[in-house]
Amino acid sequence: MKKIFSIILILTIIVIISGCNKGKTIEETPKENIPEIYQDNGIFKDYYEESYKLLNNLSLEEKIGQLLLVRHTDNALEVQSKYQFGGFIFYEKDFINKTKEELTTMIKELQSISHIPLLTAIDEEGGKVSRLSSNPALVNEPFKSPQELYKINGFKTIKEDVINKSKILKELGLNLNLAPVVDVSTNESDYIYPRTLGLSTNKVNEYAKVVIKTSKDTGVSYTLKHFPGYGNNLDTHKETSTDIKSKEEIFAYDIPPFKEGIKAGAESILVSHNIVASIDSENPASLSKNINNILRNDLKFTGVIITDDLSMKATKDIENPEIKALLAGNNILITTEYEKSFQNILEAFNEELITEEELNKLVFKVLAWKYYKGLF
Repeated sequence: MKKIFSIILILTIIVIISGCNKGKTIEETPKENIPEIYQDNGIFKDYYEESYKLLNNLSLEEKIGQLLLVRHTDNALEVQSKYQFGGFIFYEKDFINKTKEELTTMIKELQSISHIPLLTAIDEEGGKVSRLSSNPALVNEPFKSPQELYKINGFKTIKEDVINKSKILKELGLNLNLAPVVDVSTNESDYIYPRTLGLSTNKVNEYAKVVIKTSKDTGVSYTLKHFPGYGNNLDTHKETSTDIKSKEEIFAYDIPPFKEGIKAGAESILVSHNIVASIDSENPASLSKNINNILRNDLKFTGVIITDDLSMKATKDIENPEIKALLAGNNILITTEYEKSFQNILEAFNEELITEEELNKLVFKVLAWKYYKGLF
């Protein structure tokens, strides 16, 4: 009897409490009030809240660091401890005569001292540009070029290559491949031709879609390059190059593969150093606001925009290329001369050539990408 009475008493108390709470709701933790300038409903939108919170806790120096993707050096641990860069690019010299274990350890050590997870990048296009292929301990056979792959069994072979390549890169700790080259080139005398699919715009459209779609969920992001299309231009590693095609030709011939890649979910696009005279006759594409406006406004690209290496000849001698690149709207600057680039941006901020709001908007997108990639 006492047991029954106790149960009735407990139920009565619950009813009374419920009645008192009727009409009340548990207060939720208010979400971050993210300014409108960050709100673009973009590809990384699900991670904007986390990104904005983190952004507000970064120092100026940490923000600048996130904007730079720098060439890996032998003293990279010391460099990263000092600058806290957003990422490193690894080249052939970084892989020669190293075992898989040595490489994974090298990258893990870099990640371990980084306040914010690193982008660990490589140009693994296959064929002429294949960083890993010099080391048979890492790959059974050299990665084939897009043209070689296509000749075997079309896009089926290309898809298989992306899956295989991504698996190898991820196992090494690499999370960003600066490929594919989706420039349209059908002339064997073009500088860029050996690195391309070597086929018509329609075929390259499909190539861009296949690579981007296949890369999803592999743990490795792929980057469309070189916007707005390299065409038959000269080697910007060695000289200045000017594209004289009309704007109509560029939109009809060169830009469609980027458009299709964006629709397929491209997270990042790398911009060339070619001067595209019909769009901006004064600046290399990488330093041009007009070029970035095409990506953001015409193609509705909401991902990360990356410059080609600012230490290349086509931009090396331009005064303050880093500042021009940031003011143009690039989120990440590739640089070999990282100390110079860092200092130039810091000085530009102190001289009010670039505002904190402008820096914040660029860094915010980089952080959102890293959350999207699952690096945190």
